[in-house]
Amino acid sequence: MLSPQDNAILTHVGPDTPMGKLFRQYWLPALLSSELPAPDCNPVRVLLLGERLIAFRDTSGRVGLIQNHCPHRGASLFYGRNEAGGLRCVYHGWKFDVAGRCLDMPNEPPESDFKHKLKARAYPCAERGGIVWAYLGPRATPPPLPDLEANQLPPARARVSAFIRDCNWLQALEGDIDTSHFSFLHLGSVTPEEVTPGSFLEYTLRDRAPRYAVVDTEYGCMYGAWRPATPGHRYWRIAQFLFPCFTHIPTGVLGKKVETRAWVPMDDHHTLFFSMEEDRSQDPNREKTLVQEGYVMSRKMDNRDGPPLLPALPNTSDWLGRFRTAAHTDNDYGLNRERQRTTDYSGIFGIHTQDQAMTESMGPIYDRTSEHLGSSDVMVIRVRRRLLGAVRHLVEEGTTPPGVDEPWVYRTRSGGVILPEDADWLQATEAQRAGQT
Repeated sequence: MLSPQDNAILTHVGPDTPMGKLFRQYWLPALLSSELPAPDCNPVRVLLLGERLIAFRDTSGRVGLIQNHCPHRGASLFYGRNEAGGLRCVYHGWKFDVAGRCLDMPNEPPESDFKHKLKARAYPCAERGGIVWAYLGPRATPPPLPDLEANQLPPARARVSAFIRDCNWLQALEGDIDTSHFSFLHLGSVTPEEVTPGSFLEYTLRDRAPRYAVVDTEYGCMYGAWRPATPGHRYWRIAQFLFPCFTHIPTGVLGKKVETRAWVPMDDHHTLFFSMEEDRSQDPNREKTLVQEGYVMSRKMDNRDGPPLLPALPNTSDWLGRFRTAAHTDNDYGLNRERQRTTDYSGIFGIHTQDQAMTESMGPIYDRTSEHLGSSDVMVIRVRRRLLGAVRHLVEEGTTPPGVDEPWVYRTRSGGVILPEDADWLQATEAQRAGQT
């Protein structure tokens, strides 16, 4: 469990909080490029790290992320006119470019130089791989973008998506670094006999209590969770936490799957989940990979990686109106008690929706002083320690957190692999984790 003080440090992300300061050292996904589909398109409200901001794409195609309130008298720039290279407040006509510079003050005398003395708060943006990244930090020159392989794929192979979670960022992320829940929440009603013999899933279902090894890395930390496989061999699920809020989950074959997930705090109580991955639907080896993983199986696994049973709702323009699913707490996430009794462990259809229900059910911010952690929570414990340590070094000593100035450390992969039981899992998987095989 955590102390109340440490729980508050980890979960509060506003501008003047310790964790907020840590997050602001990094580039963060802010929105999908598709949300700003063309020059001079409609602005978008963006809630990021507790700040209310307005995103817009100017006439030349550049993306701006600017303060919500016009610096003049505080009217929202969301209602502004996006035209001719800037966003113009409709209250008095003041106009700002993507850097926050005031381009025009039509209600001031022509001889006034006031516009040259004023600047709106605006944050640098960069687009890559279908994601608009934002830097909310203190540096005049931002650090480099993290070298995330999944965010640098050719457009034809890249797949990006986003969903909101109505809970704190940390409890959403912790679901990604907890491999043992996979055997219950997602596979609780599936037996080993129903899946492909000799597959990853067979080994997962024959032993639902993996043993763990956890190590710190230069980008965060990593776990290897193993179970017995064929005689003399072990099945390892290897996954990554990457500062400040990225994960590489252990599904797929180690070295083959390219995927990054980001759990970006909108504020203390809401999280925007970004998924960046390689679309391998046309891969000629896809069927072989599915067999190896064990996804040629009974209908009980028809929800293994599909979308939520209840569809995504259309985006609305309010602060929490983007990327919402129709499955939510008010309709119990589509829970079907008859399905739960007869065919499916959770009674909730879809892996994403199952995870959403569990993490949101903890409340906006879970009180970690009341939890009771076991050996299966070793990665969760390590990530919390790494975050707390990085926060304290930053706040007390001014030490730059891991990965900020070393973008290359983010180029790593995760997944499953079969190893001899006497193998050193770190040495044996070094090439696959680096994507060199």
